[in-house]
Amino acid sequence: MTATLYDRLGGTEGIRRIVDKLVDNHLSNPVVSARFSGSDADNLKEMAGNFFITGSGGPEIYTGKDMVTTHKHMNINGDEFVAVLDDAMNALQANDIGQREQEEVLYILYSLKDQVVGI
Repeated sequence: MTATLYDRLGGTEGIRRIVDKLVDNHLSNPVVSARFSGSDADNLKEMAGNFFITGSGGPEIYTGKDMVTTHKHMNINGDEFVAVLDDAMNALQANDIGQREQEEVLYILYSLKDQVVGI
């Protein structure tokens, strides 16, 4: 049996570490940091972690809004989307996640583009 992406990312603990680094990357990235100004970083990490856990094959713990509702009227542009993808890849690399898993996460995140950019 093949392990789920959730398992290969280190389960809940591994994903929480990745998401902590990811949100920290967003907060310090000049391309997107203004989007997070005034945000509750701990809540953001919790919700993003839950989304990532559920979306990677882990327990169904995400109870937040869907991607379109979350990003509607934010007018996110392509450069911001790419910056977020770069932040995600950097977070995965900082947590020593393998190339195959990085590619899978990138594919999943990129598949969400139409639900995030320009809506």
